Amino acid sequence: MADRKRKIVSFMREDAYKPLLFEELVTVLDVPQEDVEKFAEVLEELESEGIIFKTKKNRYGVPERMNLSAGTFQGHERGYGFVITNNGEEDIFIPSDSVNGAMHNDIVIARINKKAVGGRRSEGEIIRIVKRANKTVVGTFESSRNFGFVIPDDKRIFGDIYIPKSEINGAVSGQKVEAKILVWPEKRRNAEGTIIEIIGDKNEPGTDILSIIRSFNLKEEFPGEVIKEAESFGQTVTDEMREGRRDIRDLRMITIDGEDAKDFDDAVSIERLPDGDFMLGVHIADVSHYVKENSHLDREALKRGNSVYLVDRVLPMLPPALSNGICSLNPKEDRLALSVMMKVNHEGTVVEHDIFESVINSNERMTYTEVYKILVEDDKNLKEKYSYLLEDLYAMEELAQVLKEKRIKRGAIDFNLDEAKIVLDEKGVPIEVKKAERTIANSIIEEFMILCNETVSEHFFWTNTPFLYRIHEEPDQEKIESFAEFVYNLGYTVKGLSKAHPKAFQELLEKVKDTKEETIISTVMLRSMQKAKYSHVNFGHFGLAAKYYSHFTAPIRRYSDLVIHRIIKEFLKGKINAKREDVLREKLPDVARICSERERVAEEAERETEVLKKVEYMKKHEGDVFEGVISGVASFGMFVELDNTVEGLVRMSSMVDDYYVYNEKQYSLIGERTRKIYRIGNAVKVQLVKSDVDARQIEFVLVEDGKEEAEKEMADTKRPKRKRKKIDEKVLRHVQGKKKKKKRRGR
Repeated sequence: MADRKRKIVSFMREDAYKPLLFEELVTVLDVPQEDVEKFAEVLEELESEGIIFKTKKNRYGVPERMNLSAGTFQGHERGYGFVITNNGEEDIFIPSDSVNGAMHNDIVIARINKKAVGGRRSEGEIIRIVKRANKTVVGTFESSRNFGFVIPDDKRIFGDIYIPKSEINGAVSGQKVEAKILVWPEKRRNAEGTIIEIIGDKNEPGTDILSIIRSFNLKEEFPGEVIKEAESFGQTVTDEMREGRRDIRDLRMITIDGEDAKDFDDAVSIERLPDGDFMLGVHIADVSHYVKENSHLDREALKRGNSVYLVDRVLPMLPPALSNGICSLNPKEDRLALSVMMKVNHEGTVVEHDIFESVINSNERMTYTEVYKILVEDDKNLKEKYSYLLEDLYAMEELAQVLKEKRIKRGAIDFNLDEAKIVLDEKGVPIEVKKAERTIANSIIEEFMILCNETVSEHFFWTNTPFLYRIHEEPDQEKIESFAEFVYNLGYTVKGLSKAHPKAFQELLEKVKDTKEETIISTVMLRSMQKAKYSHVNFGHFGLAAKYYSHFTAPIRRYSDLVIHRIIKEFLKGKINAKREDVLREKLPDVARICSERERVAEEAERETEVLKKVEYMKKHEGDVFEGVISGVASFGMFVELDNTVEGLVRMSSMVDDYYVYNEKQYSLIGERTRKIYRIGNAVKVQLVKSDVDARQIEFVLVEDGKEEAEKEMADTKRPKRKRKKIDEKVLRHVQGKKKKKKRRGR
């Protein structure tokens, strides 16, 4: 089907094409009579995805040839929004009176009314809602005498959901509920719905996370037939299962993971060879032995796409009988695996490799903390406990450092950004928020998995077998030029601007390491990059500076890896013929799309639960003063990140010592009178004035000594310096506010 879609769209994009009726398309494309019904389904799918457009006169064409843009509507709590276009062009601003009933995340068609001019975006209106995204909405229920309404938790869904009295279904004010939409919103009318679930009182423990789970339509429970299928395999590897596999149970290997991990995808083994090289083994759980294509388990796993790691729980892709049981590489238990043995020389190059089905038995389950304490802190008790593994651990440390040095040398970009570790009590209340530690132990596993993924990906690329790649495309040239201009203003350059290599970015990060510009340059660089995704076509991985890359090492928690395992096993057994290749080529584009979409949903849900608990944690610190770093700048203020990774907003309206102008290119706020500059990376001191759990927002204000720490410099302007005068701050704000009100709104 993917091929058919591509052919239809390519035909409609030809210069000579004019919008045609369905019957005309059937004739021109010579569609056989028996395929006409299927052809209609394909057109309907393309239309539902916003890829093609059907006019009021029933003619088909592509939106971009009709002064239209298809994309996803991104709402804003103030009622306006943006269309994130499918073709990668700049977002289109949609004023509130032109939204026309669209809701956040709907697939829409927009007509452009005003072209982009200067720094202003194109402006348009929604003319068609192709596909609704929010069949249900989660929020807080409020009741009145004759009706009720739901205030959505997601503020990007603006407008309450009206609930008729007959559809309240027992909900009372203050409860978190899930409402199903019965009537979609229109230009001057809110959506109408019915309460389908009362999640619980909003202050009840667990309700907050459950609300987020419902908001993202994540699944907690597995269907009965899926559970039954998962439990049918038992928890023991039988003699029958071992047949045809290489028995490497005597090979010494370990799993290394976090303290709270329960599903172990990978085990590693290592041996120093007489010639000084290493024999590295990466052994991955053979989930595909149990989860067969088109089974109940398989269909459910594809729907989920991946496991979701929320702040207080895991929503697994596979039922616990598999994810924590027979598939997990638990220590001292026989397990089925797909093993990759790699001979790696002292320069970090894989000179030989072998991929095969295996039976393994992991010796130990070690944690990152234990490995760190052995390798760095020389912990005597742990060294004694794991004495038979010490040489292996030292060899792993040595090889990991070689691999990392090689990866950085070839240009892989290492952002080294901080992640949060949130500690909850038994009721789910956050008791600590801190930076997650990354040590040599994490690095060992990370480097081994990257090497394994590259080795497998390159092997199958050269076999011309249909495959699923993890790609990270080159950055958009316009964004690169904008980034280069930005760093130039800070005194740095990006090499090879016309065709930037990832090495140029890594070299820049090395130059700014431990400087005051490091944070701002790393942040802006990351925003200039594309987002990694899955694809059936290999475009390489820009961020890793890798020509070939796939996700192979986590089939318990990622469907993409599971699919790859199936293909590898079929190839090893000689089962991939021309017919099977055709099936895979037809299927893989959809699998790539679904896995990419589900990954984005999981990331957003994980981020929402993290933000929620951070805001809840900071509630008890209202009034406290903190030191932080400016992490983002916008037209309405700036974001400040504390050392524990908590981020909050300093509103421009609270900065009363001057009127500040937003400089988009320099990611800064510039004082019009004082010429004081606040930019990403500046250290500031702030006071927490509000931690709003319901809105999931933290608000800071600058304190006096924090203001003095802001970088002061003259902006690049020909205007002479103004003499500073003492002036009452309230008067200044009033006069400048009136003078600049119109200008501020325009931005």
